Amino acid sequence: MKLVIRYFFKTIRLILGPVVLFVNFITMPRGVKRSEEQQQKLDKETKNITLYQFRTCPFCIKVKRMIRRLSLNIETRDAQFDPQAREELLSQGGKIVVPCLKIIDDDGETTWMYESTIINNYLQQRFA
Repeated sequence: MKLVIRYFFKTIRLILGPVVLFVNFITMPRGVKRSEEQQQKLDKETKNITLYQFRTCPFCIKVKRMIRRLSLNIETRDAQFDPQAREELLSQGGKIVVPCLKIIDDDGETTWMYESTIINNYLQQRFA
């Protein structure tokens, strides 16, 4: 019975995944327009920030939409299909949970931030 349930949900994900990506693509928000100087300053600040995500995860899409809305250049790593990113998330972050924002501050200290709402609040407060 567990096997049937597992395959049922895998099938649902296979069907809904492309639909979620398509809807996200056609409704993607526009980014903030900044001067070249301001954008370069933000790019420098976001250089040490990485988002670990699964492509079709709705919570990851929520964070990516905020990144797009704020016009931030944040590196994304797919922890679902990239074994190296997945291993880094597990070994350094402590758990394979997405979305996860890896923030390396000026002192070289690394913070692993989980939960889409917390991540979006952080991005909004720091970069808006």
